[in-house]
Amino acid sequence: AAMLRALRRRWDVYKYRFVPWLALNLRHKRRTLRYVPESSQDKIISDDDVFETLLKIFKALFINDFSRQAHILALLPEIKCNYLELLKVEQKRLRVTLRNHQNQHAFSPEEVLFNTLGFTVSRGRSSLVSAGTGVFVTKGFVPKGTVVSMYPGTIYRKHEPIFFQSLGNPFIFRCIDGILIDGNDKGLSRSVYRSCSRRDQLGPFQMSDESWLTNALQNPLALGQYVNNCSYEKAANVCYQEFDVPGYFPVELKQYLPNIVYSHDVESHLRCVVLVALRDIKQGEELFSNYYTVVS
Repeated sequence: AAMLRALRRRWDVYKYRFVPWLALNLRHKRRTLRYVPESSQDKIISDDDVFETLLKIFKALFINDFSRQAHILALLPEIKCNYLELLKVEQKRLRVTLRNHQNQHAFSPEEVLFNTLGFTVSRGRSSLVSAGTGVFVTKGFVPKGTVVSMYPGTIYRKHEPIFFQSLGNPFIFRCIDGILIDGNDKGLSRSVYRSCSRRDQLGPFQMSDESWLTNALQNPLALGQYVNNCSYEKAANVCYQEFDVPGYFPVELKQYLPNIVYSHDVESHLRCVVLVALRDIKQGEELFSNYYTVVS
């Protein structure tokens, strides 16, 4: 009976992609496939806290790349003055000259992250044997309850076609409500994301970030798909938290959101998944999550 219940749970999770599930997952668990009871909650910090963190780092990235944003600000004169004031404040805080800020890359995105949130994260070889790539805090300190990363990718509803994208794909993430995020930055998944991103661009306004598909991240948080699963030796120090981007999110900052909706005709909030620190995390530590549980 226990075996039948376990098989039923797996079927409910994967029934819209049953062929790849039967072919590839009958004998082992998928890397990011999780069973999540419908009643579960995964909020350990408020949505307001997530929103404020993303707003803070995205504004800092925007100001750091201010000269390249001129064509956008020309269409938004009502907010241009606000950014000019923020630019002056940032210049004073960091004691840099206007000339430096007029360069396209006064600071790298990683430096902006450190200057804004007090830490940087980057990919590297995991400390777990045979785990491949992992994510590390490379500089600074991450306090408990801090958004430390984001899970990028294409957003699919449960019934939408993800058959071919799921074949051999270890980066399919399942949300509590069954929404799927394909965080693979290679192959067909990469092409689908780029196609959807360019489809949704409105003139000079980019509605999503494509840079996570490359090694030159414009959003330095967009590497959460490479966070490895915890083990007996390596306990989880971050957890996933789902966040729906509100409709009032500033349009000029959407260029840093590393997610895109697969269906163009769906009017709904953009789903994002952030990784939140479960404890204080020091420089040099690798990030570990738990793929099969959520905070309830």
